[in-house]
Amino acid sequence: MIDPVAPFLDATVRTATPLALAALGETLVERSGTINIGLEGTIIAGAFGAVAVATAAGVPGAFAAAIAAGVLTAVLLALFIVELRSDAIVTGTAVTLLALGTTGLLYRAMFGTAGVALTIPTAGPVPIPLLSDIPVIGRAFFAQPVTTYVVYGTVPVLAWWLSHTHAGLALRAVGENPAAAATAGISPRRVRWWALCFGGALGGLSGGCLVVAQVGTFAEGMSAGRGFIAIAIVALGRWSPVGVAIASVLFGAASALQFVFQSLGWALPYQLFLALPYILTLLALASVAGRHAAPAALGRR
Repeated sequence: MIDPVAPFLDATVRTATPLALAALGETLVERSGTINIGLEGTIIAGAFGAVAVATAAGVPGAFAAAIAAGVLTAVLLALFIVELRSDAIVTGTAVTLLALGTTGLLYRAMFGTAGVALTIPTAGPVPIPLLSDIPVIGRAFFAQPVTTYVVYGTVPVLAWWLSHTHAGLALRAVGENPAAAATAGISPRRVRWWALCFGGALGGLSGGCLVVAQVGTFAEGMSAGRGFIAIAIVALGRWSPVGVAIASVLFGAASALQFVFQSLGWALPYQLFLALPYILTLLALASVAGRHAAPAALGRR
């Protein structure tokens, strides 16, 4: 009999990786006092950017294009939110709808209805010697594509940067009291621009991870709500990089459970299993409501 634990852990890590990338970027955005509701659009833009250049530029070029596409959506968002002081919720929703529509249109225009399914270069697992040989958890955690290792590295670096650098403390100050930060010589405008661009870069990489490191193709709307789940993960993780990473694994496990339940042959509608991550999103938001303080200036114009 095949041990179900190792495949479950592997599916958990693979599912958690794009969520963690997007959520870690959003953590920085929200710690600066703004919110990127357009994160869903950022992810789909990154996914399309990756598939658009993967055949010509290979895996590194695909990831670079995904990051560039994510930054482009973040720049568009920043122009309206930071410069024009538009409502972040309305602007983010508009950016998401624009990205979903534009990527679908360009995909059909460039590749036709048949698309390029399973023909683009993909990033395979990169086993870490010795660690990948650990029983049960080895291959699940240490034989993954490079994007998973990016998450492993980003979490401690981001946690250290927020707590131990002048730039990190400045970003947190802007997120708590932008007027006081400005009095101290910190530009809230500049800080939020950089935070949104960083969040866009990781959001785009999240989309590139979906295409290049997981499914090997592009489909319209393939972000499938991951941007909104990532925003919920930030709240569940208490705006902390370590907490966000743990929450991402929790959501990844919820998604992986749907495959376990379906494999058991339970006579239940498969839509119920597909809804698990979204049900968990609602429960997570309900559990943190009113308990953990968000950055004081979050969402203020």
